[in-house]
Amino acid sequence: MSSILSIRLEPAVKNKLDKLAKSSKRSKSFLAAEAIAAYVEAESWQLAEIESGLKELNEGKRVDHGEVKNWLQSWGKKRERQPPQ
Repeated sequence: MSSILSIRLEPAVKNKLDKLAKSSKRSKSFLAAEAIAAYVEAESWQLAEIESGLKELNEGKRVDHGEVKNWLQSWGKKRERQPPQ
């Protein structure tokens, strides 16, 4: 079951959505729902990863900036370093 959500769009965005709906033979509602679902999924993942990283940082799990810099600068060279732990 789905529910209804009303949104306001800038005229230029609405015009593009109208054209996209017509050319893809999908409804504007379908396209908007797909876009919102993708956005919510991506943002949820990103926020969860940030929270996880902050938790690890608070637990003292971190890698020294200098070690990461040296590792990155070694990329593509004959003696590429192993990633820091």
